[in-house]
Amino acid sequence: MTTPIHVIGGGLAGSEAAWQIAGAGVPVILHEMRGVRGTEAHKTDALAELVCSNSFRSDDAENNAVGLLHAEMRLAGSLIMACGDAHQVPAGGALAVDRDGFAAAVTAKLAAHPLVTVVREEITGLPPRDWDQAIIATGPLTAPALAEAIRAETGADALAFFDAIAPIVHFDTIDMDVAWFQSRYDKVGPGGTGKDYVNCPMDRDQYEAFVQALLDGAKTEFKEWEGTPYFDGCLPIEVMAERGRETLRHGPMKPMGLTNAHNPTVKAYAVVQLRQDNALGTLYNMVGFQTKLKHGEQTRIFRMIPGLENAEFARLGGLHRNTYINSPTLLDGSLQLKSRPGLRFAGQITGCEGYVESASIGLLAGRFAAAERLGMAPSLPPATTAFGALLGHITGGHIVSDDEPGKRSFQPMNVNFGLFPPLEPGTNLKPEGFEGRFRGKDKTAAKKRATTARALADCRAWLGRAQTAQAAE
Repeated sequence: MTTPIHVIGGGLAGSEAAWQIAGAGVPVILHEMRGVRGTEAHKTDALAELVCSNSFRSDDAENNAVGLLHAEMRLAGSLIMACGDAHQVPAGGALAVDRDGFAAAVTAKLAAHPLVTVVREEITGLPPRDWDQAIIATGPLTAPALAEAIRAETGADALAFFDAIAPIVHFDTIDMDVAWFQSRYDKVGPGGTGKDYVNCPMDRDQYEAFVQALLDGAKTEFKEWEGTPYFDGCLPIEVMAERGRETLRHGPMKPMGLTNAHNPTVKAYAVVQLRQDNALGTLYNMVGFQTKLKHGEQTRIFRMIPGLENAEFARLGGLHRNTYINSPTLLDGSLQLKSRPGLRFAGQITGCEGYVESASIGLLAGRFAAAERLGMAPSLPPATTAFGALLGHITGGHIVSDDEPGKRSFQPMNVNFGLFPPLEPGTNLKPEGFEGRFRGKDKTAAKKRATTARALADCRAWLGRAQTAQAAE
């Protein structure tokens, strides 16, 4: 009999990983502590319990990156998507689910599968060595004993317990007639050019209005079980503003060492800097702008910044409890811990955000582990797919910040089009019979449709190759 693979954690990622492993004909033991020990956020011991929203977000596979991920997961036989579809509730263009019916369906499907064994127990350390293939999918509420074991294995700075996330902007929505490229004092760091930041200038009136908006904006509160993890290295921008109206312009918005390329004789009163966030150069993060402002307020207030009036955000800022590892440093391309072959991580603990993203990484980890158990090399999804784009972010898509020692440059993220490789030069975006100039929103929408069409074609080809290889075994 084939030796089982062990999966620790019965959330969305762990449940999906177990399903994919069993679907490949490999036995799996799924370890879930709820039923023996609860968490501060879960209410039941059901597998794949949804602890926050009941929405899987947009189901539009043609125009939305998360909708595309839905479609790819369906192609790959996802348990999470099948149960979500079966327990859908009305939500317009989004896929929302009856949370109790959904979790009950996932639990029942796994309990009924002949190759799946669910064990209710807390795993307090790393898997023993004789579990030669194992997946840790314990999510943002990883129990302290296991978290400490992960920290001991990976290093003191490799495990974070809170996100301190600044908003991330799609570069092509920044007005570069207002903003300009320059590093402070034209400093050329490792791999830099002296023009490594996008700079958005403010005069005094703009700065004063911006600070007032931060002070007045509606904020979210920490949940009782999260505590209040403020420390000076990652204060929310609105907390800095509360410490004094000049605090920001002597902190993350200081104008020193910067000269406006569009108006060199006028010194900015304050400057907002954005730093490249991915290797493709399609995403830029707002430096020092971690925040507890509500999402609608962030969009409104940050579009007050000159150059960002029409900014589109790949993700908005936040600060909340979320145990995750520094995956680009620790994991290989198949989600395997570099220091311990056979041990993989999946779900939010790897540095992805969102129900569907977590489940998709569980899907990939399960497939990779099953392939190795069957004596095959893991088949990695193409970078052009939603699977591949998200995997690329987790295992190597971040930019190291050499000029800010001690700061983590890797942050959790939802799937978005900024993670995908650009379309090939010469790709025809115009609909058949279209005449005249093609730009603006029409061009943006056409690029999304072309990106999703390419992704689905490449995903089908990838899944077909994987099935052929498995059949050959």
